[in-house]
Amino acid sequence: MLNNTGKLAGKTLFITGASRGIGKAIALKAAKDGANIVVAAKTADPHPKLPGTIYSAAKEIEAAGGKALPCVVDVRDESSIANAVNDAVKAFGGIDILINNASAISLTPTQHTDMKRYDLMHGINTRGTFLVSKLCLPYLLKSKNAHILNISPPLNMNPIWFKNHVAYTMAKYGMSMCVLGMAEEFRGDKVAVNALWPRTAILTAAMEMLAGGQSEAARMSRKPDIMADAAYAILTRDSGSFTGNFAIDDEVLAAEGITNMDSYAIDPSKLIFKIINFSSKTPFSDINRKKLILFILNSNVPKRQI
Repeated sequence: MLNNTGKLAGKTLFITGASRGIGKAIALKAAKDGANIVVAAKTADPHPKLPGTIYSAAKEIEAAGGKALPCVVDVRDESSIANAVNDAVKAFGGIDILINNASAISLTPTQHTDMKRYDLMHGINTRGTFLVSKLCLPYLLKSKNAHILNISPPLNMNPIWFKNHVAYTMAKYGMSMCVLGMAEEFRGDKVAVNALWPRTAILTAAMEMLAGGQSEAARMSRKPDIMADAAYAILTRDSGSFTGNFAIDDEVLAAEGITNMDSYAIDPSKLIFKIINFSSKTPFSDINRKKLILFILNSNVPKRQI
């Protein structure tokens, strides 16, 4: 595990989809430094099957040593984002870091992708990421070490990543294209813009619900802690020198001197099942489709969106 250094003390992080899963794990990691966390997510009322709301996450953040501001945010709704940004600035004086974590997924081929799902993925993934970034940027530009971190994959133009789920890949790559463009756009302003993606499946609440906590899929996964530690390593780097990168979680940690990843594994004795990371050469068609859907579930996506 990566040790906290205190570098995020007093910093304000605006995290979309932070009520559970990877988003909450990043929030709790930063909270240990004494950071301020804006929990920007849709879940205000308890889900019948998934644990966690913006309010329960806020309590955990405060128990970990941080300050929390729970905000009901739909990243497709500009007014809800604007209200949360304004509330964050009023409460904490600014915004230093943005984590674009909220995402939607439907691994379906063209003829089986209805436009409602297409619009949902593009509205949350691409448009939502762009919009939240746009509204946070006036305050990020005032920060001494500003970062935008998108939870999105490396840009790989190999057709194998498009042919079976082109709508999803387009939407997710939209997040990554925001990294490519904004990193260069704001390089001179020293606002770092990077992407982070897991090498393996991450056991989130949604995956545990669907696959079962003791299932083979779960045992071959890693904990959200690996993404939180990798994000922490990125966010504590100098924003003027580390930008425009498409990082993989365990590679980030290896650069920090952590080469044994057993502590992040659900079951270290099991071979880790590699997620579609858009950088491997294994075609999606060669992987068991049902398992893969479970493995790459984002815990912020309701089952009906799959």
